[in-house]
Amino acid sequence: MYVSPAIRFWILVGIVAISGFSQGMLLPLIAIILEQDGVSSFMNGLHATGIYIGILIASPLMEAPLRRFGYKPLIIIGGMTVGLSLLAFPLWQSFWFWFVLRLLIGVGDQMLHLSTQTWITSFSDENRRGRNIAIYGLFFSLGFAIGPAMSSLIDISPSLPFFVSGILTFITWGFVFLLRNEFPEQGDTGSASFLGTIRRFRNVWKYAWVAFLPPLSYGFLEASLHGNFPIYAIRNGIDSSAIAYILPAFSIGAIVFQLPLGMISDKIGRHKTLLAALFVGAISFIFAGMAGNSTVGLIAAFFIAGMATGSTFSLGISYMTDLLPKQLLPAGNIMCGIAFSLGSIGGPVLGGLIIEFLTDGFFYFITFLLLTICLCLVAFSFQKKRVYQASK
Repeated sequence: MYVSPAIRFWILVGIVAISGFSQGMLLPLIAIILEQDGVSSFMNGLHATGIYIGILIASPLMEAPLRRFGYKPLIIIGGMTVGLSLLAFPLWQSFWFWFVLRLLIGVGDQMLHLSTQTWITSFSDENRRGRNIAIYGLFFSLGFAIGPAMSSLIDISPSLPFFVSGILTFITWGFVFLLRNEFPEQGDTGSASFLGTIRRFRNVWKYAWVAFLPPLSYGFLEASLHGNFPIYAIRNGIDSSAIAYILPAFSIGAIVFQLPLGMISDKIGRHKTLLAALFVGAISFIFAGMAGNSTVGLIAAFFIAGMATGSTFSLGISYMTDLLPKQLLPAGNIMCGIAFSLGSIGGPVLGGLIIEFLTDGFFYFITFLLLTICLCLVAFSFQKKRVYQASK
């Protein structure tokens, strides 16, 4: 069955939206259930890293099967893994059983994201690449933002949120069967083995290392703001009810400006757009640090920071695609996912240490991180013409 490129694009975007929805649902839902069961906050936080650990475990192993079997089979297997894992949660309420299910969801999500990201970046024209990846990121963010609302369903039945999310996953997953399978561009990139993947990782890092810093920073921001800011707020005398208004301001800013920034990057280039966005984000977090316990000031600072830095993941993917030949895109997309996962795992740990020993330094550390990445972008721009440009 023939499916037009536009329909194919929206099917892939729909898959990503449901993936974001399930992740956004699991974080608060399982945290609430474990808290009610008397699990310590440390173990609760450890449990939340399960998805990202699953992504890290799966990442180095994904490129070879993607090259051998193509995009469609990996999306089918990944979607089935996520859907079945969601439906399995009500079977047995056990800390470690649920942790294993989270690991499996991380593996399945990595299959989905690697395949959809690489597929979209490979068929997108250069003058529309930023727009398409921005839409990709926008719909993941929308799904992630809507997901927590499912937590209210536990008042009806503790199993209901898992069933609803699992069924929605399988409904969206079904549309994948309408697509015709395609393969990443092979080129002269070496064997499709694990060692070949490692060699391609080395080449990708050599030519596009700077493009992985924005996804790493986004993972750090998303995880540390959601995991550490409530602690920072309480220790600085911010009313707990105000946190419910401050944190969403970042997500709303990211959603509002995701597509405009992607389209701007198509016009003026990813490098300039990232420099401006990261710099504005750094200034916003300085203002957040200066706002003290002012709810209005923090909401404004978080909203502007979200507008500026909420697109750094999608912009990083687009920038990586600009820098690499198409045959290296699978490895590049994997490394973007690894960078995001490392930031997501490291964010709460570093943020927690800073709050523990230097409470007022939380926002200023984030500013330091963003400005450091700005300097890396500037340094990258001064490097000489690359060999890989001749291969494009």
